[in-house]
Amino acid sequence: MSSFRDIGVAVAGTGFIGPVHVEALQRLGVHVTGILGSTPEKSEAACARLGLPRAYVSYDALLSDSAVAAVHLAIPNVLHYDYARRALASGKHVMCEKPLAMHAQEAHTLVAQAKATGLHAGVCYNIRFYPLNLEARARRKQMGRVYSVVGRYVQDWLLYDTDYNWRVLASEGGILRAVADIGTHWMDLVVSVTGLEVEAVFADLRTVHKVRQRPVGEIQTFAGSGEVARAPVGIGTDDTGCVLFRFKGGAQGVLWVSQVTAGRKNTLHYEIAAARGALAWNSEQPNELWIGHRDRPSEVLVRDPALLSDLARGYAHYPGGHNEGFPDSFKGCFQAFYTAISSGTSPDAVQYPTFAEGAHEIVLCDAILQSHREERWVAV
Repeated sequence: MSSFRDIGVAVAGTGFIGPVHVEALQRLGVHVTGILGSTPEKSEAACARLGLPRAYVSYDALLSDSAVAAVHLAIPNVLHYDYARRALASGKHVMCEKPLAMHAQEAHTLVAQAKATGLHAGVCYNIRFYPLNLEARARRKQMGRVYSVVGRYVQDWLLYDTDYNWRVLASEGGILRAVADIGTHWMDLVVSVTGLEVEAVFADLRTVHKVRQRPVGEIQTFAGSGEVARAPVGIGTDDTGCVLFRFKGGAQGVLWVSQVTAGRKNTLHYEIAAARGALAWNSEQPNELWIGHRDRPSEVLVRDPALLSDLARGYAHYPGGHNEGFPDSFKGCFQAFYTAISSGTSPDAVQYPTFAEGAHEIVLCDAILQSHREERWVAV
């Protein structure tokens, strides 16, 4: 693995995912210059907790730091567009949490800006970088025409009406929530693995809890629903939904997405049926890839670098029997990003998820929302 020590990176965001970025960057050997929270106090607390050199008092202070070559955005969705735009304008590479922006027009503006600057600009679709998803991509090419892709992404952290987070508000996270927050991970992943292109969608979405009990003070993502003072708030974003896909070339797809499925903490599953076999993977058993056969016993490939393709082997960092999981997928995503930066690879020839791919996910979400509202197939 290349050395990234000379690349200075600042992280904006001190909630659930910001420290995940910090930890993955440090394990890669990237120099994390500091962190920015929503207040100077949160910056200081996160800086001390994570052992970082600097707590930024403002985004302007972060962007004016000459030691910062790249910025990671792990902040609420509503801030992504402005923060990414300003970082690119300051000459910084950008790695942004999904979604890239709140609206397709904003996303396309960012794509054009990144292209004009020549800077590297990625969206953190980390699930691509579980080694066995990269292995599935390599093996899929040997399996012939894809017939269907089916799967789900289900969680339970918003099961009760007392469960609350800024993501449930359209003003903070966007009009779509379950589809945009976790469904886009599934869509990005299956398109990455199969190489298919979505032609049209048909969606049926549902808001289970049209009123949630909002804590008087904000709580962390996945923190639970303990005893706190609450007030009712109307909710218009989706808790569950089913999306049908038509892919160019004739393949079909089905996605079930839910954030109200009891007992499922974070389950992404897909199954790909093709002319010469099938593949299936589950994020809660990420070190196993099911490989289906017609004329001989099906098999389960357990992650082992010695048994993987060249593509997957480069992102499998431990020997067979030493499991890799959620934190390692971020490490893999950032490895692709900083390898491109340090090697001088053109932004048009990279392995990390690009702003253009992030913008396409927003276009898909727009079509899904339109389909749900109009109860019909919508072309993408």
